[in-house]
Amino acid sequence: MDAWHTGRLLVATPALEDPNFHRAVILVLDHDEEGALGVVLNRASSLGVAEALGAWTQLAADPPVLFGGGPVEPDAIVALGRALTGTIGDGSTAILERIQLVDLDADPVLAAAVLERVRVFAGYAGWAPGQLEGEIDEGAWFTVDANPSDVFTDAPDRLWRRVLRRQPDELALLATYPLDPTTN
Repeated sequence: MDAWHTGRLLVATPALEDPNFHRAVILVLDHDEEGALGVVLNRASSLGVAEALGAWTQLAADPPVLFGGGPVEPDAIVALGRALTGTIGDGSTAILERIQLVDLDADPVLAAAVLERVRVFAGYAGWAPGQLEGEIDEGAWFTVDANPSDVFTDAPDRLWRRVLRRQPDELALLATYPLDPTTN
């Protein structure tokens, strides 16, 4: 099926009313007949990587904090790494150009030999079989191409607007959509 969205972004539409996903930008890590899984890229927390996973601090991308990856399993930790030019770690699959899942049980010193930086997420977003497709059909999500820089943005609070702004035509206009349209 060509509708799988692994490696693409889901951008919450203004019509999406779930507060967990208000203006969320999600990188889809896996999408197939069994459902979908992704992480919210623009929900920085105040908990530093140094506090949560001290050994990984040297590789943590700016801002060096845990990100709220989504409402599912908030105690589960998911990490994404950007591989050094032309490298992907053994047994790793690229999700997006040079972006791969990172095994946080591995030695971070050894990981530094193949990774430029790491972004760490608490929790993830998940969908049952057919659920994501239904939400897209209902107009809850825009699906757009991801840039590797989206994963490691140093301005996560501006990511929703930045991703929309680079889209063609009417979709780019939504980047100016106010937080509260009733005050416009």
